Amino acid sequence: MPTYQTPGVYVEEIESGSKPIEAGATNIVGFLGIAEKGPVNEAILVTNWTQYSKIFGGMHTGGWLGHGVYQFFQNGGTKCYINNLAASEVKKEEKKADAKADGKDAKAEGKDAKADGKEAEKKPVEIKNPDNIAKLIIGSDDGAGKKTGLCLFDTVADIAIVSAPGVTDPAAQDAILSHCEKNRFRFAVLDSPETLEKGIDTMPKPRDSIMGAYYFPWVSMYDTVQDQNVFAPPSGGVCGIYSRVDGTRGVHKAPANEIFRTALGLKYNLTDAEQELLNPKGINCIRDFPGRGIRVWGARTVSSNPEWRYINVRRLFCMVEQSLQNGTNWVVFEPNTRDLWKKITRNITSFLLNIWRSGALFGDTPEEAFYVRCDDELNPPESIDAGYVVIELGLAPAKPAEFVVFRVSQKTLGEE
Repeated sequence: MPTYQTPGVYVEEIESGSKPIEAGATNIVGFLGIAEKGPVNEAILVTNWTQYSKIFGGMHTGGWLGHGVYQFFQNGGTKCYINNLAASEVKKEEKKADAKADGKDAKAEGKDAKADGKEAEKKPVEIKNPDNIAKLIIGSDDGAGKKTGLCLFDTVADIAIVSAPGVTDPAAQDAILSHCEKNRFRFAVLDSPETLEKGIDTMPKPRDSIMGAYYFPWVSMYDTVQDQNVFAPPSGGVCGIYSRVDGTRGVHKAPANEIFRTALGLKYNLTDAEQELLNPKGINCIRDFPGRGIRVWGARTVSSNPEWRYINVRRLFCMVEQSLQNGTNWVVFEPNTRDLWKKITRNITSFLLNIWRSGALFGDTPEEAFYVRCDDELNPPESIDAGYVVIELGLAPAKPAEFVVFRVSQKTLGEE
């Protein structure tokens, strides 16, 4: 308390002791890939498709990034960071080569059309990422201002989801999963290969990880540049569905049983029997249901750990942990007393109450849904002397109703 020497009235401001913890954004995506033009190895924030088109161009044959970002915004995405991995010189050469090839094809098609007296049919185009995409995604860290690939995303704290549309290389997917595990609060959305060389039971999947999800098959979408339908990787649209569900329901709602906008068809139409082989492996299927449209029909991570089987559970904990870390920085260097422990407990309890009221936690009462402890047992004198204050909390997440079972039996007359 200040010391006053002159008689009079003094007004003081004091802190209330309540420091609210706010939930962080969970729907900001970091995309990696090859764009048609624009800045290279810079994390550029984009909020709509028009803005992306002006900065990076649109869809093109040199990579799947444009298709993925288009799907993202069409499916409800709002914000994403773009890391264009292409070298500008290479892109110019590819563009010139494509232009020459298109010119030759146009002339040839024109001759055929005149000869036949009919319009030449459009030939299917080949769209693919470059062969060295894995190396570009892994990138390098040569110091401030010289980060490339995934290393660049280490400097952008807002990113919650990471995706590289159309990248199915095992080394690249392993690097993306490792990046999310290292950053702790990020989740990877990965694509399956476009075509299956053998049976569906031999389909490859990424390595075991609690920080990623894997989607199959590719979807048919309209390519505005080629003016025809193409089969495209689904990860961009899935990221948009994550964003849409987070905004309308919350991160605790599984991003499944949701319409896949922009999808006009599927590379493979799966049956229940085929999905029975894939679902236990953590391969999330996209299915076409008559009268209900094309929907994401899976909500599992690629982890074998049953505690982290579901995407929404993992992402809920990511959000809570990040919010706690960001919202309790005020505690550092405060006097480590029981009064501080009470303040911490009160603030965290208030935050988790809001989480429970949103329907994210299982339990009819707050006591069933979560607990927060910060007491003498967790903070003995030797721990306090070492500068630690330890808080323990437990959450009961609401898990998705993946299997809905109706038990039907006959009821005899007179039976109650």
